[in-house]
Amino acid sequence: MTSWTWEYDGYEPLDERLRESLCTLGNGYFATRGALPECVADDVHYPGVYVAGCYDRLTTEVAGRRVENEEIVNLPNWLPLRFRPADGAWLTPDTALILEHRQVLHLDTGLLERWTRYGLAEGHALSVRQLRLVHMGDPHLAAVRTEFTVYGDALDLDVEAALDGGVTNSGVARYRALDGRHLTHVHSGTTAPGTVWLRCRTRASDRRIGLACHLTAEAPVTDALEPQRAVQRLRLSLEPGRTVTVDKTVALHTSRDPAIGDPLRAAADRVATAPGYDELLASHTRAWEQLWRRAELDVPGQAGRILRLHLFHVLQTLSPHTADLDVGVPARGLHGEAYRGHVFWDELFVLPYLDLHFPEVSRALLRYRHRRLARACSAARAIGRRGALYPWQSGSDGREETQQLHLNPSSGRWLPDNSRLQHHVGSAIAYNVWQYCEASGDTEFLHTMGAEMLLHIARFWADSATYDDHLGRYRIRGVVGPDEYHDAYPDAEKPGLDDNAYTTVTAAWVLARTLELMRTLPAPRRLELTERTGLTDGELEEWDQISHSLYVPFHDGVISQFSGYWDLAELDWDGYRERYDDIRRLDRILEAEGDTVNRYKASKQADALMLGYLFPPSELRRLFEQLGYRLGEETWLRTVDYYLDRTSHGSTLSGLVHGRILACARRAEAWTYCEEALRSDIADIQGGTTGEGIHLGAMAGTLDLVQRGLTGLETREGALWLDPVPVPQLSSYGFTIRYRGHWGVGLRLRHRQLEITVPRSDRRPIEVHLSGRALSVQPGETVRVALPE
Repeated sequence: MTSWTWEYDGYEPLDERLRESLCTLGNGYFATRGALPECVADDVHYPGVYVAGCYDRLTTEVAGRRVENEEIVNLPNWLPLRFRPADGAWLTPDTALILEHRQVLHLDTGLLERWTRYGLAEGHALSVRQLRLVHMGDPHLAAVRTEFTVYGDALDLDVEAALDGGVTNSGVARYRALDGRHLTHVHSGTTAPGTVWLRCRTRASDRRIGLACHLTAEAPVTDALEPQRAVQRLRLSLEPGRTVTVDKTVALHTSRDPAIGDPLRAAADRVATAPGYDELLASHTRAWEQLWRRAELDVPGQAGRILRLHLFHVLQTLSPHTADLDVGVPARGLHGEAYRGHVFWDELFVLPYLDLHFPEVSRALLRYRHRRLARACSAARAIGRRGALYPWQSGSDGREETQQLHLNPSSGRWLPDNSRLQHHVGSAIAYNVWQYCEASGDTEFLHTMGAEMLLHIARFWADSATYDDHLGRYRIRGVVGPDEYHDAYPDAEKPGLDDNAYTTVTAAWVLARTLELMRTLPAPRRLELTERTGLTDGELEEWDQISHSLYVPFHDGVISQFSGYWDLAELDWDGYRERYDDIRRLDRILEAEGDTVNRYKASKQADALMLGYLFPPSELRRLFEQLGYRLGEETWLRTVDYYLDRTSHGSTLSGLVHGRILACARRAEAWTYCEEALRSDIADIQGGTTGEGIHLGAMAGTLDLVQRGLTGLETREGALWLDPVPVPQLSSYGFTIRYRGHWGVGLRLRHRQLEITVPRSDRRPIEVHLSGRALSVQPGETVRVALPE
């Protein structure tokens, strides 16, 4: 095992779903789980194929209610390739003798290698080696090479390859009460010797899907068309010790693709002109080499190895191909069906990394939000507000996709889901707009689409704030914060909480940034924007007033998560840890006991502390000063300790956020939380959730932890600002970034020294602020700066 491989030895059915997720291959357009091609979907295996942005909406009767559900569609499975001794039983790891089994994910080349040695009768054996790729250069192609070698006597081997359209969405057990039959009108056919096709469409969204497959082997191939499957069969004559190869090349298109007519014709044409496997592998490898150069990351040890795996999966979900698509950031990647493939606020943890490596991808992901701005404005009007109310869960068209009910697996009960009250998703979008524009220098986007989104999000917050005569301040009521455990006051008839600190402070930030932008917009553009939106000087004055007088509650010398938090009961943390092995999902445990987490000072993940994740200490102090509060270092550190003692870390984002906050506070225990964030998926710390899809926000967040968190890197005022955090466990590391037109800017920290390298170009020098000094680094120059002890 090397720093560029991820390996699994032996066959472990209980671990298979986890391995399938972590061995997923993708290219930003589509991805395929790392399932074994000879296995079908069952309780152990789950092959899945997902195209970014391909959703379908169905209605199901659940718990006496009609539930409408939009989810990413599991598309026809292109993987199937099974084999058996002539006329014998098909060989699978679950039904045949396994002598050896190994899977190797090659991160440098985006290749999944599998090697299995099956035991046959009379001591003979069949070795099966497969090399799979989902092409990073041509996003519509995938291929798998299978090499068969028999040991002992000669063997006739039956091989069957297929395109399978009889698949459903059934990869998440708790969703199986929902209708998962999304594909209809499944037809198959042949176009040429060795080539078959399959076409279908989604039931409600009417997305047309076309696949074509070409099989190359040294034996004749027979095509057979079955209901919902296009099948190809051949018989190989294997001599002992001689390897025989079968190559399967597949093309996939949907009607969402630009510049095509019929998806099936496009797929058939593409597979007909596709080069052989060796040439495909060479061009695929070159594409990955280019990606790795743009996202160079050098971190030593096991942490560096895990970070490279995380980066691999981020790039497979959001590659440069994503820039051509109308898609958002799927919270669980293109790796499974958890969260139904929806877009949440996870882009808050993903885009800051992409901004400094693939800004064209960040821009495309923000355009996804801008295209749905009108829908967000409609959602605000529906609750009597002005501005834009973005959905907590989004899919194809920007409507709110959050379920009205959710299932608690611990109790088996369907419960109301109030997470749609997490209106802070709008602030996350505004934050990402600002961060992208600061990192890229894209003033054109900031002055057009960015300004429109900021204006409408700010307008929503201003219209959500109500003046309290008693407090002499504005308040934001009836929301849910990032914690998610607390969605109502104990015994309240209506959901929602008042004065959530995170929501309030980020709303103030949005208002202030939007006012700043309106002051600096070119006059013609400002006139256009005010005419189009009906914005008046009086409204801007009101925003300014609100941004300085929103109410943030405090208690016992700490920031209160929300008003009334101080009245909640303390939880018996030691008692619950003793009674349950894992209390990460404390909300489910309490509900199963007939209780509710709303009664307790207990958080799922960072809420008020999220402010320290988004804003460096100096900016956070300025924000509170803007609101008329003093937030000294002592108060902030007391707040950090207070909530650390009351958090169950029920989200994979929790360790990430707390690790970064503690690192910035120079706390020794910071690395413990960082390690948990690194392990969250590979160790499946939530007990089975990784098998349903990786946690993209947590993976990208660990990359940004190194990129911005440990270096104190900020992009503001047209300069790079650095304030490295000493972490003994990570004393040397380096990476490259793309900053305002400069490609491959190198940052390396070693032995209390920071090295900055700017490659030669015709760009202007980069201004760097570090340790109270301002440096100007010319293109072609390397600067080394000693860091204070």
